[in-house]
Amino acid sequence: MVPKLIIISLHINLCMIKKITLYIILLFSLLSFSQEFNITGNLRDESDEPIAFANVVLLDVKNSMPLDGTTSDDLGEFKFNNIKKGQYRIKISFLGFTERTINIDLDRDINLQTIFLKENLLELDDVTVVAKRPTVRRLVDRLVFNVENSTLSDNNVLDVLKQTPGVLVYDGEITIKNSTPTVYINDRKVHLSSNEVQQLLEGTSANNLKSIEVITNPPANYEAEGGSVLNIVTSNNLIAGYNGSIFGNFKQGFQFPKYLVGTSHFFKTKKLNTYINYSISPRKDYRNNDEFINFIENNQVITSWETDYKRTRQSENQNINTNIDFEIDKKNILGFSINLLIAPREGTRTNVNSITEVFNSNKVLDSTFNTENKSVDETLNFAFTLDYTHHFNKKGEKISTSLHHTNYDFSNFQNVNTNYFFPDASLIRNNRFQTFTSQEIKLYTGQIDYELPINTSSQFETGGKISRINSKSILNQFTFNNDIREEDLQNSDTFLYDEINYAAYASFSKNWDKWSLKLGLRSEYTDIKGNSLSANQINNNDYLKLFPSFYLLNKINENNEVYFNYNKRIYRPRYEKLNPFKFFLNDNSYNTGDPNLKPQIDDVLTLGYVYKNNYTFEFFYRYEKDTAVEIAFQDNEENIIKYLSTNSERGIAYGFDFATFSKINNNWNLYALSSVNYYGNRFFALESNNELQTIDKWSVYIEMINYFSFLKDKSLTTDVSLLYISPLTRAASVISDRFGFDINIRKNLWKNRASLSIGILDIFNTQNFNQTTKYLNQDILLKSRLENRLLTFGFNYKFGNFRLNTNSRSIDLQERDRLNGD
Repeated sequence: MVPKLIIISLHINLCMIKKITLYIILLFSLLSFSQEFNITGNLRDESDEPIAFANVVLLDVKNSMPLDGTTSDDLGEFKFNNIKKGQYRIKISFLGFTERTINIDLDRDINLQTIFLKENLLELDDVTVVAKRPTVRRLVDRLVFNVENSTLSDNNVLDVLKQTPGVLVYDGEITIKNSTPTVYINDRKVHLSSNEVQQLLEGTSANNLKSIEVITNPPANYEAEGGSVLNIVTSNNLIAGYNGSIFGNFKQGFQFPKYLVGTSHFFKTKKLNTYINYSISPRKDYRNNDEFINFIENNQVITSWETDYKRTRQSENQNINTNIDFEIDKKNILGFSINLLIAPREGTRTNVNSITEVFNSNKVLDSTFNTENKSVDETLNFAFTLDYTHHFNKKGEKISTSLHHTNYDFSNFQNVNTNYFFPDASLIRNNRFQTFTSQEIKLYTGQIDYELPINTSSQFETGGKISRINSKSILNQFTFNNDIREEDLQNSDTFLYDEINYAAYASFSKNWDKWSLKLGLRSEYTDIKGNSLSANQINNNDYLKLFPSFYLLNKINENNEVYFNYNKRIYRPRYEKLNPFKFFLNDNSYNTGDPNLKPQIDDVLTLGYVYKNNYTFEFFYRYEKDTAVEIAFQDNEENIIKYLSTNSERGIAYGFDFATFSKINNNWNLYALSSVNYYGNRFFALESNNELQTIDKWSVYIEMINYFSFLKDKSLTTDVSLLYISPLTRAASVISDRFGFDINIRKNLWKNRASLSIGILDIFNTQNFNQTTKYLNQDILLKSRLENRLLTFGFNYKFGNFRLNTNSRSIDLQERDRLNGD
C-alpha cells in the first residue's frame, strides 16, 4: 500500500515539475518576445552638416502604417525608445532633400550611425532656398502662406501681407472678411494701434519671415480680443554659428520716393541665441481728397461745400528689435526681448493744404476759405518681455510664463491757419489755433500657460493672464485774438484711464480615426475707470464675459473633409476712442471719443468642405452686438463735420468663400480666392434724433496670384497678382469698387547669397476709391487719391553662415493694439 502511495506521489510531483518547467519556458519566451529595443541615428547633408527638425517615421513593413514618429534635434540626432522586436521600415524626409527609407530587423539596440540625405533641387523650387515660390496650405482653422526665401522676401512684412490670400491692406486698415484681425508674431499678440502695427510691419524686413497664418477661428489660448488672427511666423535657428544680412527697398510714387534700409545679425552657441535687427524707413506719402458736402435743412440743400484737400506726410520711423534666448539646460529656457519703435520729431511732419468753395442753394459761389495745417509728431514706444519655459519629462508637457512692460509716449503739435474770402478774393477774416496733445501709457502683463498631452491622440491646455493699463491723455488748445495766444479752456482737458483685466482659459482636443474635436472656454473680467478732469466726469465700468470655442472635423475619406467652427470674440474700445474731448482738425471738423463706449461682441460660425486638400468651400456667419464704429456726421445747423466714435446697434455678415492653390505645371502655380458676402450695419443717426438706420450691401472679392519660375536652376521667379473688390459698406458709408494688378520679379545671385527684385504695384492705378455717406439729412461724397502705383526695387545680401535661419521674433509686445485709435 505504501509503495503504491509513493508511486502516486512521485507521479504527481513529476507532473508538477513538468508544468512548472513549461511555465518557466513560456515565461522566458514571453519575456524574449516582449523585449524592447532602441533605434538611434544621425542625419547629415552632403556637406556633412547636421540636419535638424527632419521628420523620421517608424513604419510597419507589412502595411506601411506609421507606428511612431520623431524629429531630429539640433545635432541631427534622432531616437526611438522601447520598440518591440520585429521588422520595421524607417522613412526620413526633410524639405529640400530626397526622401530616404531604411529597412531594419530589430532584435537588439541598433545605431544607424550617420545617414546622409541628398539635396533634391526639384523640391527646392517650392520650399527651400533656391528660387522658392510662395506656397499656400489650407488647414481646417487657418490658411498658411509660406513665403520664406520667396520673391517677396526682399520686401517688408506689410508688403507681404498685401499679397497674403484673404487679407486686404488698404487705406490704413488691415481686414479679413470685412473685419479687423488681431496681429500676432510667433503666437504673441502685438498690442499696438492699427497705424503703429502698419508702421512696425513696414519697417521690418521680410528676409526672416517664414509664413503668415490667417486663423479665422482662433482657439481659446488666443486672447478673446479681435476677430480673426494674423500670426506672423519667423524662422527658427538650425545650427550654431553667425549670420547677418543687409536689406533694403525703394519705392517711387507719382509724387515722392520711399526708402527702407536695415540690417540684422544672429549668433548662436550651444546654449545662447542672440538676434538684433535695426531698420529705418524715411519716406513721404501724398494724398489728394476731393470732398463734396450738401448741408440740408427741411429736405432742401441750403449750402454746398467742395473741398480740394492735399496732404503730405513725412516720416522716418526706426525699429530696433533684439532677442536673447538662453538654454539653462535641456528642460529650461530663459528668453529676453527688447523692442523699440522711434518716430523722431524732426522727421515726422504733416502738411495739409485745403481750399473750400462754399455755394448757396442756387449753386452760386458764396465764399471760399483756405486752411493750412502743419503738425509734428513724436513717438517713443519701448517694450521689454521676459519669458521662461520649462519642459517636463513627459514628451510635450511644458509650462511657460511671461512678464511684459510697455512704455508708450506720444506727442503732437499742430498749427492751423484759415483765411476766409469773398467771391472776389477779398479777405473776410482770419482764424488761427494751435493744439498740443500728448499721451502716456504704461502696460504691465503677466501670463502663464500649461500644456499636457494626455495621450497620443488628446491634449489639455490651460492658462491665465493679468494685465494693467494706465493712460494719461492731455489736450491743450490755444486761440489767437489780435495775434495774442490764449488757452481755450473749453477745449482743453486731461483724461485719465485705468483698466485691469483678468483672464483664464482651458481647452481640450481629441483625435479619432476620422474625427477631430477641440473645445475651449475663456473667461475675462475687465474693470475700467475713466476720468475727465476738466469736466469732472468719472465713468466706471466692469464686466465678466465668457468666450466659448468649438471645432469639429470629419475626414470622410482621403479626398473629402467637412468641418464646423464656432467662437465668440470681443473688441474693446481703443483708448483714444474713450477720450471725450474734441480734437479739431480745422475750423469746421473735429473728432471725439465716448467714455461710455461698450465693447463689441461677435458670434462667428463657419461651415466648410475641403476636396482633395486643395479646394475649400466655406460658409460663414457673424453677428456683431454693439458694433464699434467711427462715423462722420454733418451738423447741418453749425456746418461742422464731426467724426464720432460710437456703438451701432448691431452688424450682420455672412457669405460664401472658395479657395484653391493649384499646380498648373512645374513652373506655374496659381492661388485663387473668391468671396461673395453680405454685410448690414444698423446704427443710430445721431444728428437725426438717434433714428435707427440700416446700410447693407452684397459684395464680391476676387484675388488671383500666379507664381512663375524660370531658368534651369529656378533662380528667376515672377509673381503676378490680380485683385478686385466690388462696392462694400463701412460704418455708415459705401466704398466704391477697386481693382489692382501687381507684378514682382526676383533674381537670386551668387548661390543664394544675394537677391534683387523689381516690381510695379497697381500698374493701372485703379485702386483709388470713392466713399459715399447718404441717408436722411446726411450727404457726403469723398474721392480719395493715393500713391498706389509704385515702382519698387529691393535687395538683400547675406554674409556669414547665411544658410542659417534666425531666432528672430521681431517683436513680443502685450496689450498695445489699443494705444490709440489710428
